[in-house]
Amino acid sequence: MQMSEPLSQKNALFTAMNRFIGAVNNMDETVMVPSLLRDVPLDQEIELQKLTKDPGSYLRDVEVDMYSYYSQLKSIRNNIEWGVMRAEEQRRKKDNSAPEPPRTEPEGDMDLEELLQYHLRGLHGVLSNLTSQANNLTNRYKQEIGIAGWGQ
Repeated sequence: MQMSEPLSQKNALFTAMNRFIGAVNNMDETVMVPSLLRDVPLDQEIELQKLTKDPGSYLRDVEVDMYSYYSQLKSIRNNIEWGVMRAEEQRRKKDNSAPEPPRTEPEGDMDLEELLQYHLRGLHGVLSNLTSQANNLTNRYKQEIGIAGWGQ
């Protein structure tokens, strides 16, 4: 169910966020029994480590299975849909911890538009990778339960 997008909107951040949210929603609708993903290793673990670009990353410190990545993708989707502040509020309620003071960035002479473009390019790239991973997880789940090729 891929709709064609005008070339000018294809790389828009809003479009990338919608593609990611759609992929995670599709994943969430397809994965009827998320517990089946527990202890199923990720074939794409090396690609995930490339995404983090951090040699001491979370992925090497913890055994990652499809279930943990499924949960992480859903959490990222919720952060995009509801905002990071709301997610932090939920975590504080859960942990009963005091709110963190707001961080302030040092002022610099950097052009704000240039800084925005830099971060938008990075965010767009991350969203594209996450969308791909959500689609891959959906397809792997279908293979695991024996319905590969259905609904395509």
